[in-house]
Amino acid sequence: MSADSDTQTEVLASARGRVMCMDSAYDVDETNRERDVCVNSSYCGVLPARFIAEHRPRAAIGMDCGIGPEGSAIAGLWYLEALGIPAAAADVMTAHLGDGVHLYHHGVVSFVNQPALDCGVSAGMAVRDAAAVLLENDPVAAAAAEITNRTVMETAPDGRCVVAADSIAFGTAEDADRNVLVTAGHTGRSAVPYLRRCRPFGFICSDGGRGMDDSGTAGLYIVEADGLAGATVDARRARMGSGLSHYRDGIISAANALAAAAGVEIGMPCPQAASLLLNRNPQLA
Repeated sequence: MSADSDTQTEVLASARGRVMCMDSAYDVDETNRERDVCVNSSYCGVLPARFIAEHRPRAAIGMDCGIGPEGSAIAGLWYLEALGIPAAAADVMTAHLGDGVHLYHHGVVSFVNQPALDCGVSAGMAVRDAAAVLLENDPVAAAAAEITNRTVMETAPDGRCVVAADSIAFGTAEDADRNVLVTAGHTGRSAVPYLRRCRPFGFICSDGGRGMDDSGTAGLYIVEADGLAGATVDARRARMGSGLSHYRDGIISAANALAAAAGVEIGMPCPQAASLLLNRNPQLA
């Protein structure tokens, strides 16, 4: 370990750059641009993220500071995500606030943005390990429509699958009358054309917080006439925009008659409901 300046401490270096520890996000500077992972013991809100983004380091790791109302202490993760900068936050109870070196040696990651996930960082990882991963890996450069995060979560004996994706717009022809899609947008009437286009064997989306007159679940009942079995999960329990969160964290909040006939019930965990849809008897449609 060597002191790089009065405000930054180098703890790891490679041909790609360095891992630099600092006590505050305000200590990120031009020397970090496009090459360094900045481990800073500030909160990960939008304000610190603005100072970090001004100098565009390779990646950043801060602290979650109790998350706060409306997720204010970690909102900067998604500010940085929108700019393509991998970022993570550490559990504030695992390291000292205001001490970047202590954060590097003792911190444990609690939240991660999508570019950091793409690099290989996950919640529960030690900060020092996460920093090394971020130093040696880059997120995939792709247009928004290309980042679907389609992930197979369950496979039936006949090869049909439960597929998690971030939007019903990412359904494909291979899903038609075959796969169950777990996606992360609302199920209002604007979802109907996408459901009809890809015609999944079953689907689970978000209720979007229900909405006025239950408009966030209206699509469930519109597509019953098309023979599509579907349900929604509670938007308060799963992250909209993340199909994986909908699968892992989702709790069923509504189901159309075809899904109910397959055994899907309100209050059921999403993986159980998705499996029931995958293995349902289409003769009951």
